[in-house]
Amino acid sequence: MALALHAEGLWKLYESGESVIQAVKDVSLAIEPGSMVAIMGPSGCGKTTLLNVLSGIDEPNSGVVIVNGENLYASNDDERTRVRGKQMGFIFQEFNLLPVMTALENVELPLLIQGMSASDARKEATKALTAVGLGDRLEHRPAELSGGQQQRVAIARAVVHRPAIVLCDEPTGNLDAETSASVIQLLRTLCKVGNTTFLIVTHDETIAQQCDSIRRMSDGRFLEALREEE
Repeated sequence: MALALHAEGLWKLYESGESVIQAVKDVSLAIEPGSMVAIMGPSGCGKTTLLNVLSGIDEPNSGVVIVNGENLYASNDDERTRVRGKQMGFIFQEFNLLPVMTALENVELPLLIQGMSASDARKEATKALTAVGLGDRLEHRPAELSGGQQQRVAIARAVVHRPAIVLCDEPTGNLDAETSASVIQLLRTLCKVGNTTFLIVTHDETIAQQCDSIRRMSDGRFLEALREEE
């Protein structure tokens, strides 16, 4: 079985005036299907840049990213978009729901974009929302939902097409402690029951401790790599 995500030798450099900033330095990562991995580190250590490179938002200067056996950067932008749409789901700190759409419409939208029929998309979206505990909120718009409920809609949208991996950027950053705990418990359940794979960037040690493994970054690299060089 292919790894959910495999990155090897990633570098990401930015020019700043006459200097070059090394935001990601020779990072490698392997994530097994059905696992939950946290990336932690102080602000400015490269976590978000790494997530952008792993997700196809920001192309690396060198290195490879393989998602469920498909090379994310092997071809043109259209192919990268296809791999992202098929193999990846995304959960953000901001819920990024379309305010004029109902919960059901928000969740079925990515399926419709991928060409699924309207009737099948509605069935799959209904199942996904029911799985996250919102089967009775299908016709509610985001403004009619609490923050925790909105994030559950975002989670349903991220997993509805059964991606190889879901990338999460501070997914509980806008939630209170109690709601954060319930959201992470939901991700844990989806991981165990649905065999969904999650990569979570977080500042919250409590959240990270609920993952199967934690990778800690400093100055653009994983700390394990830094120790190996010492």
